[in-house]
Amino acid sequence: MEAGQDPRGALVRPYAVTRGRTEPQRDIALEAILLCTGRGQQEARFAGRDKHVIASICDGRAQSLAEIAAYTRLPLGVARVLVADMVAEGLLALHEVMGFEDADGRMEVLERVLSGLRRL
Repeated sequence: MEAGQDPRGALVRPYAVTRGRTEPQRDIALEAILLCTGRGQQEARFAGRDKHVIASICDGRAQSLAEIAAYTRLPLGVARVLVADMVAEGLLALHEVMGFEDADGRMEVLERVLSGLRRL
């Protein structure tokens, strides 16, 4: 067995991890940035295996919700529910992405990013 591989394998169904919940407490964008808080560093190990792993991934390094789902190999919906719980419990700090009311605002940001990448 590989190091770090979950010995539970496919035996634990995703709905069991979230206790049957499919909707998160709050909507979190895929690209939202999450960091482990001081409280999360101290208390996450008592919050359950999956939350402890998520806190470890976000400890000292900002991660997006999508990255957390990929690193933990959890389905995105399950990761979203767990992360929302952790934000509500103060274990993770959520840094929302800038919202755009219209397509023009999005295009302006994308053009600035593209311009910056071309300068590299």
